[in-house]
Formats: sequence, structure tokens, C-alpha cells
Amino acid sequence: MSCQLEAVDWYVMTGLGNGGALFGLSGAELRALVEDMGERPFRAKQLIDGLYKQRVGAVEEITTLPIAVRERLAAEGWVVGLPELAQTAKSVDGTERYLVRLADGETVETVWMPGGDGAELQEGDEGPGYKRATICVSSQVGCAVNCQFCLTAKLGMRRNLTAGEIAGQVTAVLNRQGIVIGKDRINLVFMGMGEPFLNYDSFMDAVRLLVNEMGIPASRMTVSTSGIEPAIRRFALEPIRPNLALSLNASNDVVRESIMPITRKWDIEALLDAVKSVPLRRQEYVTFEYVLLGGVNDQPEHAREVLALLKGMQAKVNLIVWNPGPGVAYEQPSQEAADAFHKMLVVGGVPAFTRRPRGRDIYAACGQLKRTVEEPGLVTIGA
Repeated sequence: MSCQLEAVDWYVMTGLGNGGALFGLSGAELRALVEDMGERPFRAKQLIDGLYKQRVGAVEEITTLPIAVRERLAAEGWVVGLPELAQTAKSVDGTERYLVRLADGETVETVWMPGGDGAELQEGDEGPGYKRATICVSSQVGCAVNCQFCLTAKLGMRRNLTAGEIAGQVTAVLNRQGIVIGKDRINLVFMGMGEPFLNYDSFMDAVRLLVNEMGIPASRMTVSTSGIEPAIRRFALEPIRPNLALSLNASNDVVRESIMPITRKWDIEALLDAVKSVPLRRQEYVTFEYVLLGGVNDQPEHAREVLALLKGMQAKVNLIVWNPGPGVAYEQPSQEAADAFHKMLVVGGVPAFTRRPRGRDIYAACGQLKRTVEEPGLVTIGA
């Protein structure tokens, strides 16, 4: 796009004169919309604040805008367009899984994982009532990567989410939980349904919305990829980006290809080379996620191979004991095997953590998201 284009010309080119969802439009797009309406520039700030700071659910709730402006937006077919939290299930550990309904009737799942409350304050936390939590966000309806240990793979690929649908999941959950950005500590992990790097542009547009318009620091975000090598190299050039996690899950190409067919396209060597191109911030590590599958990738020789792969890298490993699901023919490793694997990595000089499963009893844990609509414990929100 030429820098000589006037905002209104650009607005017409992008087709924003036809109404639709306001949530998901960037600050530049919203300023162009307001200019096209003939309104003064400060109205754009009011609109942006209403959508991304106040997190309103309807245009008429942006009370800083004059009634006439709100009525015109509605008459032209503009709506806020946040996705709807349709159903929820709550785990014994406090985790909540939401079935999120999109405007076209498709659904994805989003997970809220509370990580602390006023009784568990850490240095720098805000005081009584302060909340720490993580939101796990989806980027696609289904997934095309076909990891053999993951329930989402059984859905196949239905469609990509828009930037507004990705960021909208975050907003809908923040609203439900009463979160105050800038006070409460919220982390975002793009590890839900889908492969974010196969929906790269919408994913990164959502990140920019969350950072620039909503005020959530990129350093509080992590994106997990199964290993889309060209996208990792593109990601390395982004001025604003989340932390990177690579779903490694095997110590050699033979094992990895058997559980992650995408390895046929980009082998481990190519992925590690791409990961090394990402410039790390001070005290930033690349995370390597490793799902432990009993008898498949959990033996001492596999741990030794992982150590060799990551030698010299600013890396840490998140070990995930496989979370079972119907129709997936794997077994969990023994506790002894998982502990031994963990210990070998640490002794070998690689920081390692065994992730505590969250929401396993409600199919909310890693690899369990499957657009559940009939499991016991589901509650229709608003009913």
C-alpha cells in the first residue's frame, strides 16, 4: 500500500464501508472508518477505547460516543462482534473450558487456567483481589497437522479464525472473569485448537491488537508451533512477537515422523536451524514442548538425544505427560520413566519442567480440545 494514499482511500480499498464486526479492526482501520464518517479524529480514540479497553459487547454501550454516531454505526451494519461463550465445564482444579461460538455457528474451545489469588501473592503483585491466570487460545477451527496423540487432529481442518475471533476469545474470557489489564497478571498461550503458523497473518494481527490496543505485553504471550519452518523464520523478523515454543515431542526424525507426520516436510534439523534465527530478548528462552508417550519417546536414549539436539541453545524443555482421550492409542509413561527423563535433562544442563496437567477431567488439558458438546458437567452459559 502506497504511503501517499489518504486514509479514506485506503478505507474504501479495504472494503470497510459494508459494515461487519468492529472488534478485530486495527487502530488504523478504525481511524479510517471514523474519518470516512466525517467525524473528528478524537472519536476514533473513543471507539478504540470502547472496543479494546472497556471491552464493550455492543455499539450502544460505547457511551463516550454521541448517540447519533452510535446509531449511524448500527444503521450501516456495524456490530462489536465478539465471539460468544456458549458452554463451560469446570475442573476440580479450577480450570474452565469454554465452547466458543463464532458468528457463522462454528465453535472452538478456549481454556481459563487460574494460577493464583490473593492468598498466593508474589513480589510485585498488586494486593488483595489480584488474579494470576493463563488463557489458552485457539487459532483455527480444527487442525490440519494431524499429530497422532492429539484429539483436535480428529476434527480435521474446517477453517482459519480471523484476528478478531482469536483476540475475541481472550476478551470474552477476560470479561467473564472480571480481569483488569494492568492490574491482574494474565498470560496468553496460543496452544489451543489449530496451528497458529498455518494461520500466520491473522494470528499476528491478533497479537498486535492484544498488544497495541488492549495493552497485554507480548512478553506475557507464548505461541506453540508444530514446526512450520518458513513461518518460524518470518516470525524471527517480527518487531512485536510472543515467546516461541516448538512442539518437539521426539528426539529423532524417525520417532517424530511416526507421531507428527509434518516432520516429512520439515525435519528436526531444519526446525532447529529456523529456531536459532529468532533473536531472543534478555532472559528469554525458546521452549521445547515434549509430550511423553509411554514406550515411544520416554526412554533414557531419547533423553540423551534431546540433550544433544539442544546443546548450546538458550532453551528449556516442558515435559507433558500425555493426556489420554477416546480413540487415541497411546499410553502414559510410568511415573518412574517421566521422573528419570526429567532428571537426565536437568543433570545434562537443560532446564526442564514437568507440566502439571490442568483440566484433564474435563478434556481441557494439552491435546484434549475437541469441541466437546455432550460431556457430563457442561453448563450452558446464560441459561
